[in-house]
Amino acid sequence: MKRLNIILLGLILLFSPLAKADEGMWLLPLLQKYNISTMQSMGLELSAEDIYSINSTSMKDAIVIFGGGCTGEIISDKGLLLTNHHCGYGAIQKHSSTEHDYLKNGFWAMSVDEEIPTPGLSVTFLVSLEDVTKQVTKKVKAKMTEKERSEAIQEVAKEIEDKASEGNHYRAMVRNYYGGNKYYLLVYEIFTDVRMVGAPPSSIGKFGADSDNWMWPRHTGDFSLFRVYANKDNNPADYSPDNTPYKPKHHLPVSIKGVEKDDFAMIMGYPGGTTRYMTSWEVDEAEKITNAQRSFIRGIRQEIILEDMLASDEVRIKYSSKYSGSSNYWKFSIGQNQSLKRLKVKDTKRKEQEEFTKWVNKSNKRTKAYGEALGLIKSAIEDRHDYMYANMYLSETLLRGTEIISLASRTNNLYKLLLDDETENLEGQIERLKQSAKGFYKDYNAPTDRKVAKAMFKLYADKVKEEFHPTIFTKINDEFNGDFNRFIDDMFDNSIFVDSTKLWKFLENPTAEELNNDPAFIASTSIIKEAGKIWDELSGINSKFAKGHRLYVGGIMEMNDGQSMYPDANFTMRLTYGKVLDYYPRDAVHYNYYTTLSGVMEKEDSDNWEFVVPDKLKELYQNKDYGQYATEDGELPLNFISNNDITGGNSGSPVINGKGELIGCAFDGNWEAMSGDIIFERELQRCISVDIRYILFIIDKYAGAKHLVDEMTIVK
Repeated sequence: MKRLNIILLGLILLFSPLAKADEGMWLLPLLQKYNISTMQSMGLELSAEDIYSINSTSMKDAIVIFGGGCTGEIISDKGLLLTNHHCGYGAIQKHSSTEHDYLKNGFWAMSVDEEIPTPGLSVTFLVSLEDVTKQVTKKVKAKMTEKERSEAIQEVAKEIEDKASEGNHYRAMVRNYYGGNKYYLLVYEIFTDVRMVGAPPSSIGKFGADSDNWMWPRHTGDFSLFRVYANKDNNPADYSPDNTPYKPKHHLPVSIKGVEKDDFAMIMGYPGGTTRYMTSWEVDEAEKITNAQRSFIRGIRQEIILEDMLASDEVRIKYSSKYSGSSNYWKFSIGQNQSLKRLKVKDTKRKEQEEFTKWVNKSNKRTKAYGEALGLIKSAIEDRHDYMYANMYLSETLLRGTEIISLASRTNNLYKLLLDDETENLEGQIERLKQSAKGFYKDYNAPTDRKVAKAMFKLYADKVKEEFHPTIFTKINDEFNGDFNRFIDDMFDNSIFVDSTKLWKFLENPTAEELNNDPAFIASTSIIKEAGKIWDELSGINSKFAKGHRLYVGGIMEMNDGQSMYPDANFTMRLTYGKVLDYYPRDAVHYNYYTTLSGVMEKEDSDNWEFVVPDKLKELYQNKDYGQYATEDGELPLNFISNNDITGGNSGSPVINGKGELIGCAFDGNWEAMSGDIIFERELQRCISVDIRYILFIIDKYAGAKHLVDEMTIVK
């Protein structure tokens, strides 16, 4: 019987999405319980307390959320911060102009006085992470509806958050894990005075651009530098010339000893989101709706924008960040669909579901607890199909895809105040709208948006069922004979939102009547109303899905009782560990684990903007002027790969060796494992990182900013 139980447990672990030893985005407080012995056997020389401690300084004190969607790390005792070039791209673009084109030429502050304040940019440090599941769920009753359950949890979570942030400057939040089966309290410290220190030109920081994105071999110097500032008490404060560089609790020492195959490597950061518990029906939805439609729509929009960017430096600077953000997940969607099909992920998920069902059906208690899980998920996916499809198109083509609609929709609150004649709050609302519009117009080109709008409105009409058409489409048919080009030209010719001069004049004496007659406002109101109807329908269906997902994950947790498990990523701090490793992407093809500067020169193409190489870099290469950053055989290392388990949000994360030293900066995944958010492919999945030696070489030899290297703790 004992042997039979072992065999059954082995089958369960085989099909469990959380039971593979080579994967995992692990919670730091659980490292001692689940991971530390394995990590040490692989080459880690630190303890779990060295990595995460709430009683003393530890490695987690050097890792931050950078902005709203990336990771960064503190690399000096003066608050110097390293992240990716693509993470700092918005700030670099924000400070760029045709006179100071930091996107094209790069930027380097040669003293702290030259560091550029970046309003709106913040970095966030994790103070503590605590399991509060028992407290949060104390009011939950078995017979509650999903809505009642959610409300009860939110009420208690709010009490816990308020108590944790009482009498201090911290921000506290309760987050759910394991599909809503566990809850943790996270306490954060947020710094809002962050200044740009250095960035290579895009020809280094984005070398290869869209062609090389998500690909290996790679030759991209994807990094940028910022600095965190604090007040005289070393606490967070809004920008002030009196603020001084932040004195961190911990900063990462920087190793230039290099990396070798099979070296231990761990990554700490903020992975944004994974769906490793996804069922086969959800995979099908991701393939046919999310990925297929997103890549199709964005491909059309990006082609229009890129044409204007290549024709004008002014437009290029305005749209660089927006284009980059769009194209990143355009290509991701294409690659993920290819991987899902090639690796037969739906078949794997079906097998997991079959094993789950067998396990559930062996016990009446399990059947009662988890028996409806998969049925609820399947039913919800079927019920929401048309709404998900329409919502994808509404978001990608009209709400986000057409910029003038996005701006016009920001006046909804102002319109309500004007209708209700609420003069008391009017001035404040006008000022908020002005501030928002200033940022919008800085990076807006109406002629480009006009071209995009014509394509996007027509696309929505052609691809989405009429039952989901906003009422503005009836107006287009009735008044413009269905001619979308005529309608868009009329909207852009007559709307106050096309340029700041018209909008500012309107805001001097705004009226509801003028908004009611504005074609862009009319269109945006119609679109938002339709979106609201779709979202309401999805909300009800998704409540059913949420229950099914919670029960499914809860059942998997019981199946794996006592085994090491990690929850899906949710943009909270995680650790992944593995090795520097090569791979074989397909039959007879081998990819080495590192690239060098020689590969940049092999790819150089002066006629292709994606592969232009700066003259200074070519000169350094020709002279082999690599300083202390070269390998023993005289090469300059550039990128390397490891089998660490990362996803979006990990961009900018530190790659750390067994001694706790920084060896690289993670920035991408590989094309052959684009299904990695859904299922980890241990033989194929690789994390692509910039070798820290190349980063230091660019700072020191290329930029001549050795003073930045000098403030780091360099380990030779």
